Amino acid sequence: AQATPPGRGGVGILRISGLKAREVAEAVLGKLPKPRYADYLPFKDADGTALDQGIALWFPGPNSFTGEDVLELQGHGGPVILDLLLKRILTLPGLRIARPGEFSERAFLNDKLDLAQAEAIADLIDASSEQAARSALNSLQGAFSARVNHLVEALTHLRIYVEAAIDFPDEEIDFLSDGKIEAQLNGVIADLDAVRAEARQGSLLREGMKVVIAGRPNAGKSSLLNALAGREAAIVTDIAGTTRDVLREHIHIDGMPLHIIDTAGLRDASDEVERIGIERAWQEIEQADRVLFMVDGTTTDAVDPAEIWPDFIARLPAKLPITVVRNKADITGETLGISEVNGHSLVRLSARTGEGVDVLRNHLKQSMGFDTNMEGGFLARRRHLQALAEAAEHLQQGKSQLLGAWAGELLAEELRLAQQALSEITGEFTSDDLLGRIF
Repeated sequence: AQATPPGRGGVGILRISGLKAREVAEAVLGKLPKPRYADYLPFKDADGTALDQGIALWFPGPNSFTGEDVLELQGHGGPVILDLLLKRILTLPGLRIARPGEFSERAFLNDKLDLAQAEAIADLIDASSEQAARSALNSLQGAFSARVNHLVEALTHLRIYVEAAIDFPDEEIDFLSDGKIEAQLNGVIADLDAVRAEARQGSLLREGMKVVIAGRPNAGKSSLLNALAGREAAIVTDIAGTTRDVLREHIHIDGMPLHIIDTAGLRDASDEVERIGIERAWQEIEQADRVLFMVDGTTTDAVDPAEIWPDFIARLPAKLPITVVRNKADITGETLGISEVNGHSLVRLSARTGEGVDVLRNHLKQSMGFDTNMEGGFLARRRHLQALAEAAEHLQQGKSQLLGAWAGELLAEELRLAQQALSEITGEFTSDDLLGRIF
């Protein structure tokens, strides 16, 4: 596989892993380099002519990234040179181009990485902020896996204790009711809750929050997008319906990625292009994590969204969080800031002057529970959150069995299922279907 991005560069790297790596070294280099030493050698074609020259590194398995024999060729980064070298290697029997993610997959299958660490490689490459990169590196170095493995080990000890009680039925009730198992179980639940809280932070850091700005035409939606983005991302005019399509901006608030989406003004439109834009606006609204309901403060004194535009509120998904943004405070003279109205947050600001926009930024950060002081954190994916939630549910069910019926066998089964859910995170227990989706 080519380990450097396509295109021109100072250095181009090819990596070969597997049983045939030794044959490639002997064919292209004329010898097998000394393990883990850099050799400056010519890279030769089949007829012995030099295609390039550069650094060759030889990592015999299992002491390599994949656990297999690995050869790394570091030549010049011209696409023609790399293509010639790759074609030369592929003329050898039994060689093929690696699938995307196959090197990491082989590292996982050969116990060089667990599943969470393998996923962290892609997250580190895709990191969009310094904090995301640091957290991805923590995951790659095993921070997340260590927390999960600690929980699995604690459940193993608890299962041993519970199953020992089951093996002595005459004393089972005494074992289960003496308070020791409940105390241990509560300790595991507390530790799991702490990991879940960190994982939610890690998921926010990786995936961000999707925020849609919606409202009537000329409410100032595009001006707010520009204010949040810190640049002129959208055209702003006094003409209603200027924005006809969806505009997206990716920003960061103290390290948290935020996907801000500006939409067409919502109204009954006769223009076909504008109507399509409004349909797209509703599609984005229905997929949002939060909606900023933009209101022109010069047109109404109302602050309750149901009073401002009942038809709009009625069409929103039931549990979709809404923040009402009363714009044009520089004209109305309203006091800038944030308040609560009938369960909805209300922010008063001026998108044109930027006054009050920082209040909105802080509100968005706090509404997602993002902690900017997260030290030593890790990144998490949706599947990790689901596995942790499943484990938590089984532990609560097990606790109910313990306290409600002293049912040792049912408690043991819930502990086993919780352990299985946690093991899916690191890949100790996983399905081929899951591996196919990840790699």
